[in-house]
Amino acid sequence: MDRPAEPVTTPITVFLLDDHEIVRRGLVDLLESHDGFRVVGEAGTAAEALRRIPTLAPQVALLDARLPDGSGIDVCRDVQVTSPGTRCLILTSYDDDDALFAAVMAGASGYLLKQIRGTSLTEAVAHVAAGHSLIDPALVERLLERIRRPQGDGPANGTGTHAPGRSGPARPGSRTDTLTDREQEILTLIAEGLTNRQIGERLHLAEKTVKNYVSGLLAKLGFARRTQAAVYGAQHGAEPAERGERP
Repeated sequence: MDRPAEPVTTPITVFLLDDHEIVRRGLVDLLESHDGFRVVGEAGTAAEALRRIPTLAPQVALLDARLPDGSGIDVCRDVQVTSPGTRCLILTSYDDDDALFAAVMAGASGYLLKQIRGTSLTEAVAHVAAGHSLIDPALVERLLERIRRPQGDGPANGTGTHAPGRSGPARPGSRTDTLTDREQEILTLIAEGLTNRQIGERLHLAEKTVKNYVSGLLAKLGFARRTQAAVYGAQHGAEPAERGERP
């Protein structure tokens, strides 16, 4: 009797960006030693990556944060426009709030140190390919607290990336005036770190209704990730709307 055919698992497609060829070779060997991954392309410069990623449309792009001609974080920001189905993981040798802030605002799905163990890296790639985020909520909260400090002007931008609000693809500027009063209020609560359920309880709304409002305000602000809205709302000082009827 014939055995039923085993289901074919489609490998996760990955693009690599790192200016050191030896690092790229190591990543290729690591990923392709597992059946679940296939490296479809690589680049040593930001310019080359921006040319190749839209054509290859990988599920995940592993991007070095610091490059001779720019930053993997800038590449991530542009990829959100040119290849929106690609999720970006930022790889860096440095653990600092400024780079994390820039990665969050660029729409990255994760921020990893290069010292990460091989098994942890493959798990991270699979995790973001499945649509999840590796941005630790505790780290985002740390950034929000830093932004809220009256004596500070927010994180410095020391990664070679553009600060949020400057010109360029998908960089939201001062767009909160496009939001309804209710959306403004929900943005403020997102910036405070509340979940959809908590926002619903605070505003006496169904969780599904809150989710719809969040989707709408993300679209208006040009963001793909909730964490981007949280940081943006804290940085731009979103204020709660006055109580009363709101659209």
